[in-house]
Amino acid sequence: METALLWVSLLQLARLVLPSTFPDVEKEPQYWKDLGRQTLEEALRLQKLNLNTARNLILFLGDGMGISTITAARILRGQMDGDSGESSRLHMENFPYLALSKTYNTDCQTYNTDSQVPDSAGTATAFLCGVKTNKGLVGLSAAATLGSCNTSRGHEVDSILKWAKASGRSVGLVTTTGITHGTPAAAYAHSPDRDWYSDAELPAEAASQGCRDIAWQLVHNIPDIEVILGGGRKYMFPSGTPDIQHPQEAGAKGTRQDGQDLVTLWYRKKPPSKVSLRQTICHSSWRRTHLLPPTLTEMVDVAIRILQKNPRGFFLLVEGGRIDHGHHAGQASLALHETVELDLAVGIAGTLTSEEDTLTLVTADHSHVFTLGGYPPRGKPNTRGLGSTKILEEEAVLYGGPGGKGCALSVLVEGAGLYKGPGGGDWALPGSRKRRLCTMEAWLWGRVTWTGCHIPPFYMGTAPRLQDGQRKEEGHHRPGHRGALKAETHGGEDVAIFAKGPMAHLLHGVVEQSYIPYAMGYAACIGPNRSTAGGAKDRRDLNPGNSTRHEATPTPR
Repeated sequence: METALLWVSLLQLARLVLPSTFPDVEKEPQYWKDLGRQTLEEALRLQKLNLNTARNLILFLGDGMGISTITAARILRGQMDGDSGESSRLHMENFPYLALSKTYNTDCQTYNTDSQVPDSAGTATAFLCGVKTNKGLVGLSAAATLGSCNTSRGHEVDSILKWAKASGRSVGLVTTTGITHGTPAAAYAHSPDRDWYSDAELPAEAASQGCRDIAWQLVHNIPDIEVILGGGRKYMFPSGTPDIQHPQEAGAKGTRQDGQDLVTLWYRKKPPSKVSLRQTICHSSWRRTHLLPPTLTEMVDVAIRILQKNPRGFFLLVEGGRIDHGHHAGQASLALHETVELDLAVGIAGTLTSEEDTLTLVTADHSHVFTLGGYPPRGKPNTRGLGSTKILEEEAVLYGGPGGKGCALSVLVEGAGLYKGPGGGDWALPGSRKRRLCTMEAWLWGRVTWTGCHIPPFYMGTAPRLQDGQRKEEGHHRPGHRGALKAETHGGEDVAIFAKGPMAHLLHGVVEQSYIPYAMGYAACIGPNRSTAGGAKDRRDLNPGNSTRHEATPTPR
């Protein structure tokens, strides 16, 4: 009874002390009526389709950027600008066309699981090559087997980057992760194992069967990639070569066993008229020391200015890869700030290009087990620590209150699955002493010590014993507790595709992730669509009365 009275008192107090965090104008019905009318007018303008041929193609990929991540990043960006955040809009959210992408991989026998929840290599092969495949495979169909070199021959699939290069366009790769990582690797490599970064990781059997490491393929598979910006230098240099920025770090030294310097080899392959990476950085206006890496926005700015020099156009893949890293580590603040940075890069790309001749897509390879829950007030900072031990309904997460165990919970939560149902209990955790766990219906993330209890970082569910008279089919089954994981996992739900520019209306509804390069290829008349896409006139014939066509003007330089 005392606990119940405490809850009521605290909730009443919270409602008294929490200030109104939304504008007074939102109290007026006319505000919402005007907003609805404005949105309707914008939607009506979309009836006139842009059927131009896309000269330029830009694909922004937020690694692990699920819809809940976009929502939270929108709020964060608004708060960074001094607003409450909820009514803000990211640059990508201003794109006129939207679709949902199904992210599953085809199979994953090696991982002893199905592939409803994918990895970045398999998804990259889908959205770059147009073919769904197994987890861990790069640029290969599902006929290949993970880790087996001799199963990869004849099952290579080409990417839209290669299609664009074959059409005479310039091409580029930009990532905040390693350039040999799963997502960028699928643009140029064919590997039965995404982890074969250099020949040091390549098994002797695979080498004897003729397989090459991913870094080697970067330099040799597609000649003259104009822009390559990313990490992973050590896979390009002979073993023991000190890193140019971190010469004292053993983990940063070169790893190659074949003695090749792939950076020098790449540079020598470039035509004399091309601009090298080193020249670009040294002659840019970044005003930074050599110890600080460039931001994603800066790299996109430089990449587009280089690629625009080709009058035939370009294809550019941009990956915000650290979103995924933040989620895996349970660091929501890192993941959301990286999402905001990706969105800033989207905005920069918009200022440097024109929707008349540039098709731009923003999507994700997969999501994460990350959500917003509870009933937080408008404007609540969602990446900050707790800062309060009060038990407030507004501080709770997910499917109810904190459970009466004295735990004030944060707004953003993340994890690998569902935690044990009511009851709590003492559990032996690997490498730690037994600690009292909170009673919760479910949870998704932890790694925070709350008042009076400790939630271990990551858990997966398994079935507890049902009470007498309960039946699974009646909805009484609750997932239970299995054990701690090393890292948070990917999520398997659909992800968003934002699109603007020529033929952007082809991205609509719910589509397979492997559809993305075909839509982009059709818009640019490249790849499989080179002889079947037709010109703008043919496209108008397919869409009489609701199309617009303008002569594609050169994009600003």
